[in-house]
Amino acid sequence: MNLKPQDVVVLLKLVSQGQPSSYSALASQLSMSASEVHAGMRRATESGLLDPVSNMPIRAALQEFLLHGLRFVYPPKRGPITRGIPTGYAAPPLSEHFSQSANEPPPVWPDPEGSTKGYALFPLYPSVPKAVRQDKLLYELLALVDAVREGRARERALAGEQLKALLEK
Repeated sequence: MNLKPQDVVVLLKLVSQGQPSSYSALASQLSMSASEVHAGMRRATESGLLDPVSNMPIRAALQEFLLHGLRFVYPPKRGPITRGIPTGYAAPPLSEHFSQSANEPPPVWPDPEGSTKGYALFPLYPSVPKAVRQDKLLYELLALVDAVREGRARERALAGEQLKALLEK
């Protein structure tokens, strides 16, 4: 069974919480159905990214997948200029390391409630903008994942270092 992009979101939510959670609680926090969360956790277990006993991500395996496989399996999809939530190099924690170019708009997850105008970088799952408004660490993790998926070499390298640090906690 193949992983789906939302499975990565579920795994990163578990990382951000630091403890297992019920399918219904995760579904509510991620604006997914409980059956989507359950199926995602099953696929993650079969892929060797989730420990079936603890129901928590196997961090070393997840780190390896995020840093070396994700951008090839789920390449970034860009869209038109829109309002949204900054991601990639334009979001914390990378935004403090990279200055915004006046000529190039930043990547944003499309969201009518977003505060930034930039080019659409579609998230791994449509409910990501809603989920990250409630979870700062999940926001950082997913923004770093986007920098790995879409960023230039320097952005990918720094995002990789910061992802490693967050996953090793």
